[in-house]
Amino acid sequence: MMKLYTILIALLFTFSVSAQDLDTFFSKTNTFLGEYVKNGKVAYSKINEDQSTLNELLKIADGISVETSDAKNYQAFWINVYNISVIKGIIDNYPTKSPLDNSGFFDKTTYNLGGKKITLNDIEHKLLRAKFKDARFHFVLVCGAIGCPPLISNAYLPGTLETQLETQTKLALNGSFLKVNTKKKRVQASEIMKWYKEDFTMNGMSEIDFINIYRTEKISEKFKLSYFSYNWSVNKQ
Repeated sequence: MMKLYTILIALLFTFSVSAQDLDTFFSKTNTFLGEYVKNGKVAYSKINEDQSTLNELLKIADGISVETSDAKNYQAFWINVYNISVIKGIIDNYPTKSPLDNSGFFDKTTYNLGGKKITLNDIEHKLLRAKFKDARFHFVLVCGAIGCPPLISNAYLPGTLETQLETQTKLALNGSFLKVNTKKKRVQASEIMKWYKEDFTMNGMSEIDFINIYRTEKISEKFKLSYFSYNWSVNKQ
């Protein structure tokens, strides 16, 4: 009986510490982004001058474990971790004109996060896309380039995540992710919609069907869809 009691206490303590660390991570991420991000652009030069807060965030993130069953905490954690790790990657190669100028930026460089040694691609493709099948991730995961969705100036939080996902998707599809020519009946989309077409055409939807869920001015299915070139220049202030 005493042994079972000890195990329960240990489990409760572990849960308490993990929850406390997660709250700390969200709070400190919120403060960090509020200080260094404005209008979707990042003050890399300022972060480079003092990397202590960035490194502290990543250290906290390495000690956190969130189960996929705790979906909102899990998603919010890994979205923030991805975005912070991209910033770390840019800083580690600072100054750089583009994340693509650095070999293995997304698929080879590893980070110690959530008790794992993982790449940015691991986070996006294995920990988020593969587990939740939600195309809206593409509008909140920010790859460090101008062609990416804008990085917001606050953290993604479990309590507001659904609203944040909806807001960022609507902003993108009513803004810079699409170029619509009504006269010529053409629409050009970000290459993100080309690279991840399977995410935007789930459940029998077409890409235009997906776009129209979030777009104020609907696009006719008769419009010809193509893609404009991605801008890989770094998203610096």
